[in-house]
Amino acid sequence: MADRSLRGMRLGAQSMQSDEGVEFSPRKRAVYRTEDGATFEVVFAADAEVPELWESPRTGQEGRLVGDDGEIVQSEAPESKAPRTHWDMLLERRTRAELEEILQERLEYLRARRGEAAKRPKTA
Repeated sequence: MADRSLRGMRLGAQSMQSDEGVEFSPRKRAVYRTEDGATFEVVFAADAEVPELWESPRTGQEGRLVGDDGEIVQSEAPESKAPRTHWDMLLERRTRAELEEILQERLEYLRARRGEAAKRPKTA
């Protein structure tokens, strides 16, 4: 039995699958250009949003998306809202006059409390 060798395929050398009946998903190519003028292509799914910037796999430089006309695509910057501060949110709920009144009431309360604490004898 040891005299016979096993016959078969080499492991990992060839695939038993064929490309028959395989349909690839729809794709689109995007062309990017680096600052030094080199271009490279990236393949995306047809329904994917193509980013404006992509890193070149060869050089590592950042490339900008090139349109069908050969020009670099310029997108509109989204309008950014100014962040709302606590003061802005407070002014949405109350008027400035109401806030002044609340402040005065609170200051009177704190001053009265401080005055009472000063009059109390300290116990050790």
